[in-house]
Amino acid sequence: MSKPRPTQRPDPNATDSTSNPSVLTGRHLRIGWWTLLLFLTLGIVLEALHAFKIGSYLSVTNETRRLMWTLAHAHGTLLGLVNLAFALTLRVLPQWSARPRGLASSTLIGATLLMPAGFFLGGVNPRAGDPGLGILLLPLGALMLLIAVLLAAIAAKNYRE
Repeated sequence: MSKPRPTQRPDPNATDSTSNPSVLTGRHLRIGWWTLLLFLTLGIVLEALHAFKIGSYLSVTNETRRLMWTLAHAHGTLLGLVNLAFALTLRVLPQWSARPRGLASSTLIGATLLMPAGFFLGGVNPRAGDPGLGILLLPLGALMLLIAVLLAAIAAKNYRE
C-alpha cells in the first residue's frame, strides 16, 4: 500500500496565465489594436452619417443619440490607446506583483468593454433627451478604469531604471 502524497500548495509567487506579464502584454496589444480599429471605424461611420445628412442621426430630436455615439467613439478610441500603453507598462515594470497586475489588467479590459458600450447603448433609444438604459454600464466601467489606473500608478511609483 502506498502512502498518500501530501497535497501541494501553489506557490504564492508563481504567476498563472491570467497574470503572466507576457500573456497580459499580448492580450493588451491585441485588445488595444482591435479596439482602435473598431472605434476608428465607428468614427468614420459617424462622419458618413453627417456627410449623407441622415436624419435619424442629425435631427435635433436625436441630439442625445449623436452625443452618446460620439462619446462612445471617443472613449473607445482612448481606451484602445490606454490598452497599448498598459502593454508597454507591463514590459517596463517586470517587478509588478502578480495579484495587482492581474487585477489592473482585468479591470482595464472591463472598462474597455463597459464604457463605450454604455455610451453607445445609451444612444440607441434615448427618451426625451435622456440616454437609454445602456448608460447604466458607464459608472461600473468608470470605476473599473479608475482601479486599473490607480494600480498602474502605484506600480509605476516604484519604477527603477
